Amino acid sequence: MNRPLNIADRLRHSAELVPEQRAVVFPEGRDAAGRVSYTQLTFEQLDQEVDQIARGLIRMGVKPGERLAMFVPPSLESIALTFGIFRSGAACTLIDPGMGRSKVFHCLDQCEPDGFIAVPIVHFVRRLKFRSYRNSRHNIVIGPRKRQLGIPCYTDLLRLGSDSSIALPQTKATDPAAVIFTSGSTGPPKGVCYEHGMFDGQVDLIRDRFGVQPGEIDLPGFPLFALFNIAMQVTTVIPDMDPTRPANVDPVKILEAINNHGVTQAFGSPALWNNVGRYCESNNIKLPTLRRILSAGAPVPNHVLQRLLKALPDDADVFTPYGATECLPVAAIGGRQVLAETASQTAFGAGTCVGTIFDQMQVKIIDVTFDPIADVSDTKELPRGEIGEIIVRGPVATRQYFQRPDGTALAKIKDGEGFWHRMGDVGYLDDIGRLWFCGRKTHIVFTKAGPLYSVRCEAIFNQHEDVYRCALVGIGERGQQRPVVVAEPEPGRFPEDSAAEEKLHKELQALGVQSELTAQISQILFHRSLPVDTRHNVKINREALSEWAATELRR
Repeated sequence: MNRPLNIADRLRHSAELVPEQRAVVFPEGRDAAGRVSYTQLTFEQLDQEVDQIARGLIRMGVKPGERLAMFVPPSLESIALTFGIFRSGAACTLIDPGMGRSKVFHCLDQCEPDGFIAVPIVHFVRRLKFRSYRNSRHNIVIGPRKRQLGIPCYTDLLRLGSDSSIALPQTKATDPAAVIFTSGSTGPPKGVCYEHGMFDGQVDLIRDRFGVQPGEIDLPGFPLFALFNIAMQVTTVIPDMDPTRPANVDPVKILEAINNHGVTQAFGSPALWNNVGRYCESNNIKLPTLRRILSAGAPVPNHVLQRLLKALPDDADVFTPYGATECLPVAAIGGRQVLAETASQTAFGAGTCVGTIFDQMQVKIIDVTFDPIADVSDTKELPRGEIGEIIVRGPVATRQYFQRPDGTALAKIKDGEGFWHRMGDVGYLDDIGRLWFCGRKTHIVFTKAGPLYSVRCEAIFNQHEDVYRCALVGIGERGQQRPVVVAEPEPGRFPEDSAAEEKLHKELQALGVQSELTAQISQILFHRSLPVDTRHNVKINREALSEWAATELRR
């Protein structure tokens, strides 16, 4: 049912229920003693500021459905602006600047923004490339408290919106709310079209599955997750970190924020938690206020779960929700259950258990194909335990990519009036309905002997104590590919001479031949730091790594 709905209505509701509760807290700076000074907005203050932003945008001429590109660092303003855009009826375009300059321009060229709300350097580039962005009429500069380059600033926007008589549009559940670009870790980034109803559904699924309570305090290591907090009466403490480089996070600053505010929930990529977990273990640090840690973006290694759980209270857990930009959340499992029930199977090649399916979501496993599928009747559903392509449907599955009918045709399968989304992953459902992830579909290595699945094979070699992580890549044409494992040793354990390299190589080969999954893999290379995605710093870029491996083997 296409009911009246705007995701910013959830903020209004929060402001009515808990007007004086802190909504957003930001680390503004440090005093002479090195202590952090914070600025903050209550839910009532944030709601009022969002109203001013929405009305200011409308006075500037912004119309419902227009797209505004946001390039604003995490801050009080970034959250207020995002909800202000929602409330104005426009769609917020979110592009991760960490994906690299060429990919950012690729995204902008795709989405043709009607305006930029951005830091000064972005406006400078926009003007240099004015022919590409000639439709950009509604522009705001974020930064200093005065205009730059003749562009209105944030305070100008608030001033414009101070007239409370301007009517706000009433959006519907299927109206566009945002265009969020994928990280581009397995191909060119694509704009995912989010509707207000999809955001609304995400809030309910996440709140209900994890038991998130009003009044909790969250530290989101990925900025977008702050939006869910606002809708659940949860305080957001913005971490002092570069969100585009989670692997380089300073664990001291993360722990400082957790302790300063009594944080009860925290979200971050496995790379962030690997860093924090190692620091906690080395310094025997406990995190008594945390009830739950959430981690997503890639499978969370068992050693990361073990370190974090040692630091948490006995009744707290580390949850690893499974999903994608196009459909989140799909499934989840707790770290304590992983270590007690599924980790031993993962270590011997069963894949990574990502847990049970969220309420209102459905999952099927079908035969793997790289071609478009017009209708679900054209698919073959596989039995429990058999590996195939993962498809999902439910209220948080997005309908299409922005102006990418080719991408939409490849990713969506019609089913009557509805559709299924193809996750681009392979896996299986076990006998009790848990979903197991075996890798990306594009990362299957098709050898003469049959397919090899990345996550299953890599787990065999990851058992070696000197290996931090490894990647399976294929050299050659599909069906005739030669499997190669590229291992990244733990810090300080890289083999620095031929004797050490030969020793580690033989030990890994010995592990491989013990499993029928990896017995045919004889070529193993060593890499000091595997190339990873820019958003989560954990998804291994196997395409680039395959080219590197081919070059190394030709030497």
